[in-house]
Amino acid sequence: METFLNIDYPTWWFLVMGGVFTGYAILDGFDLGAGALHLFFRKEQSRRIALNAIGPVWDGNEVWLVIGAGVLFAGFPKVYASVFSAFYLPFMLFLMMIILRAISIEFRSKEPMAWWRRMWDVSYSLSSATLGFLLGLILGNLLQGIPIDKEGNFTGHWLYFLNPYAIMVGITTLALFMMHGAIYLVMKTEDRLYAKLTILVRNTTIFFSLCVILLTMYTLIYIPQLTNTIRENQWLFLIPALMVLAVANITRQITKRRYIYAFVSSGVTLALLLILVAVELYPSIVVSTLDPAYTLTVYNSAASTKSLGIMLTFAAIGVPLVAIYTTFVFWTFKGKVKLDEASY
Repeated sequence: METFLNIDYPTWWFLVMGGVFTGYAILDGFDLGAGALHLFFRKEQSRRIALNAIGPVWDGNEVWLVIGAGVLFAGFPKVYASVFSAFYLPFMLFLMMIILRAISIEFRSKEPMAWWRRMWDVSYSLSSATLGFLLGLILGNLLQGIPIDKEGNFTGHWLYFLNPYAIMVGITTLALFMMHGAIYLVMKTEDRLYAKLTILVRNTTIFFSLCVILLTMYTLIYIPQLTNTIRENQWLFLIPALMVLAVANITRQITKRRYIYAFVSSGVTLALLLILVAVELYPSIVVSTLDPAYTLTVYNSAASTKSLGIMLTFAAIGVPLVAIYTTFVFWTFKGKVKLDEASY
């Protein structure tokens, strides 16, 4: 174990990376979910309100993705190289969808024609849903491992990433984002749209719960090694137990009209899922299905100890500043959405 002044920098950097990606999933997850639900709203005013609910925050939320990619590149360059080469097509599609989603939001209100707005509504919804699915697809492949050789080069087929388990994780991720987004929107709306969203919250929660049950069954039957850490450390069973309680609390809080608590529970659910992923993978990051010796871990793929120490100092300063800015934006635009001349 490579340490410097008794500090395990690779592990600390792994925690920083996990924290940043968790922040991204929680923040961008709800606006991706809101976008995936966009076509469920039939009226023009409802769609405008839904867009303006995420309008002040969606672009700031994506900053966390940029930070996460930077943390991965700086801390684990070998992982960065292997993952981005292995998933070249999904990542290129991901970038295209990010661009398409952004221009859909910005272009929609530029012209008053109904066909113009419908076109960008469809574009916005499909790109948001695709982004959520692709994030889960990549995560699913990392969980079960990919064929990388001794040099970290991907040796699989160019469509290797389209496998049953990864697709199931992709659908589950999309379902989680849709639930997260529905809760955020119900927190920001009122009247008829609020009533519709309470139904969507219930339906998306059921959809997510079913997806998690099926995914768990598939994992236990076909990829049992993913549960080894929990089996060896029974106290870690507390993580999935808390996740179940968090999901149950969402419906309870919505029934009591405590929207902020329901949103927090949704975020906690997402965070616990990613913590569970980190616990099962650590110290591995990219598992090789060719030979366990080729697996990229936090130690054999990390940058030098000195580099990690210096960058960890910058991360300790920069990440809290971004978190403060994000908090400020959410506080500034809190409350129900009201349409005006400056709205989308």
